Amino acid sequence: MIVDIFIPCYIDQLKPETGFNMVKILSKVGCGVNYNEEQTCCGMPAFHQGNWTDSKEIGEKFIHDFMNDRYIISPSADCTGFIKNQYNEMFHNSVLHNEYKGIQKKIYEISDFLINVLKITDLGATLQGNAVYMPTCTAIRNYGLGDEPLQLLKKVRGLNIKELINAETCCGYGGQFSFNYECISSVMSQQKIDDIIKSGADYVISTDYSCLMHLDGYIKKQGLSLTVMHLVDVLSAGWEL
Repeated sequence: MIVDIFIPCYIDQLKPETGFNMVKILSKVGCGVNYNEEQTCCGMPAFHQGNWTDSKEIGEKFIHDFMNDRYIISPSADCTGFIKNQYNEMFHNSVLHNEYKGIQKKIYEISDFLINVLKITDLGATLQGNAVYMPTCTAIRNYGLGDEPLQLLKKVRGLNIKELINAETCCGYGGQFSFNYECISSVMSQQKIDDIIKSGADYVISTDYSCLMHLDGYIKKQGLSLTVMHLVDVLSAGWEL
């Protein structure tokens, strides 16, 4: 099977190693990987700022960049959920109606793809320590992701998964929310970090680096001994191709 990969712009610019690690995972499970170097953004930032004109233009480019029959795999439930849902608002009954519907059917967040398409739960990863899995608001409510990340994490050798209380509460990021309501966002971050510390975790793991990046800023400012890790980076830890 050959799959396309969609690397969100913030991962491309700020955490490119996560994109490379996703390629390693897909290669290890037997997938050929195609990367369209012309890909850019899905249009989500402009959409949430109310700039639908630019968002639609970016979305049109995204649709054309991935106009084929291959699965599209991404390390972001946030961006993938946006494509699966908000593209309805921009492209329904448009000239790209059939094309965007096709995109929505074949795009997957990576843990969903591994568990529900490839039926793989164990990638042979190893990471020593205690960890909590932090589901993000968009992964749950927009993408509809379930316990697929936890199924994969429970197979990581040496990793002890601790229970995170109030797991489904927001970390305070929320895209533009963290910029427009900085004080509220900071308090929400503190509450989330307090819950993580109570669990005894060494690592905070999630499917969306945007939320992890937000928490990491608070962790570093407070000088806390917590490490944020994207799910993909954990699942590729401790092994070589």
